[in-house]
Amino acid sequence: MSDAVKFKDMPYERPDLEAVKAEYARLAEALASAESLDAAEAAFLEKDRLDRHTQTAAELAMIRHVIDTRDEFYDGEASFWDEAQPELQSAADAFTAALLATPFRAQLEEKYGTLLFAQAEQERRTIKPQIVEDMKRENALVQEYVKLIASAQIPFEGGTYTLSQLTPFKKSADDAQRLAAWKAEGTWYKERQADLDRTYDELTHVRDAMGRKLGYENYLPLGYDRMGRLSYGREDVERFREAVRAYVVPLADKVYHAQAERLGVEYPLSFADEALSFRSGNPVPRGTAEDVLEAGRTFYRALSPETGAFFDMMLDRGLMDVLSTEGKAGGGFMTQIPDYDVPFIFANFNGTQGDVEVVTHEAGHAFSYYMNTDKTPIGLSMPSTEACEVHSMSMEFMAWPWAEEFFGEDARKYRYAHLAGAITFIPYGTMVDHFQHEVYEHPEMTPAERHATWRRLLGEYMPWMRLDGDIPFYAEGEGWQRQSHIYENPLYYIDYCLAQTVALEFWAMSQDDFSGAWEHYMAYTRQGGTRAFTDLLAHAGMTSPFDEGCLRSICERATAWLESYDL
Repeated sequence: MSDAVKFKDMPYERPDLEAVKAEYARLAEALASAESLDAAEAAFLEKDRLDRHTQTAAELAMIRHVIDTRDEFYDGEASFWDEAQPELQSAADAFTAALLATPFRAQLEEKYGTLLFAQAEQERRTIKPQIVEDMKRENALVQEYVKLIASAQIPFEGGTYTLSQLTPFKKSADDAQRLAAWKAEGTWYKERQADLDRTYDELTHVRDAMGRKLGYENYLPLGYDRMGRLSYGREDVERFREAVRAYVVPLADKVYHAQAERLGVEYPLSFADEALSFRSGNPVPRGTAEDVLEAGRTFYRALSPETGAFFDMMLDRGLMDVLSTEGKAGGGFMTQIPDYDVPFIFANFNGTQGDVEVVTHEAGHAFSYYMNTDKTPIGLSMPSTEACEVHSMSMEFMAWPWAEEFFGEDARKYRYAHLAGAITFIPYGTMVDHFQHEVYEHPEMTPAERHATWRRLLGEYMPWMRLDGDIPFYAEGEGWQRQSHIYENPLYYIDYCLAQTVALEFWAMSQDDFSGAWEHYMAYTRQGGTRAFTDLLAHAGMTSPFDEGCLRSICERATAWLESYDL
């Protein structure tokens, strides 16, 4: 396809679902009956082309739907894909079975790597015809949550705001305004809590049923397989959790004690005070949304020839939709449009530090795909999710030398807030994962018991938070329901914590030798999805976050930097 098509000009056409399923069946038969390596490889490559084309249509529909959830045409297409994806996954299973059984497997493994086959075996464990209806129901429930969050119209100070648009007020340097914004948002969630409870309760039971139907003990091992985890398991995550409680929680606690002192507020902190890093206000990007994007262009052009060409392409071809508009879904993400070999970035700018993190974080994801569009099959262009998050979280730290471009005189505050935030995020993210483990181990929990579990874990992982009920929803220990991943992407969140740990390794390395750190980053990124997470790290000369002492040494380094930094 043309290499210069702009996003707005990419045509969308809903595929004929039955024809695609028939094509999967034909290719499965062609592979199963192949009598030569050439014939087997031809079927393999044709299946990859079909996957790319189908994924392109699905992604175009999804992107255009979330840009405006009120658009009836793309709302209908999103519903179509929610129903179609499980059917297509099930239809493709026969091909996966043929791939694993082909007598030419060894030759294909030699050319395309063994990871592909390990992933295929794992994927087959997660898909069976008897759970297709459950998968459709799961998708429908997730959409209920997405639409509820996107529908938010919160009255505040005479205006009406979406959740994203309210965010700057929740970070305001004015104590009364900040507290009022937190209360307004908490009240909005609280008034919808019955719906939030019901949706998650049903999601939990649907997922548990899927796990049991597939022969798993509950959803957890199915969840690990769905996340594509091949180089670590639950015991590793539990060991990581212990290290978080031993090393990261005490450092984060120091950060928040210092913050309470800086702000002149009580410790433990209220949710509203935790959101304000500095009495003079949090660091904010200078200028408009366009200025932030132009600062991004300056940064990426200076960083390397590859990143410069990449970001120019993103801007020139309209592959970013970042303004916060009515009807737009919340959050931010990067995705791929395979037929055009391009990534796409979706976000909601709101005038906060988060806008810059879109330009660094989401563009880190996008750059990794850009660097690996030549990989075949498409599954090898991107690694599993925790490995992907290394690209994005590390890119945030690579932007430090250009912080003045983004923040002007707030750059000093930004560096401190960014490092402190990276440290304090890990306990929160680990808690989100721990919470889900408890939920899926005990699917019979009532909504009230789930809230009680979250409150208990807050005490273990975030002892600096005050749960006095003053702010509805949040200070009642119920804030997990705002964390979309818990509903939409179960067990994903620990990936952010593992990746943040690696990103902090890159940060420490860049403090000593920036160009060396960038070489390690590129060595990591150029591998695409050709290896499992811990193997990618080893081949790039990085330490695994599961290694004994990894978090301890990072915390020692970060403690020294934070304590000596002159704010």
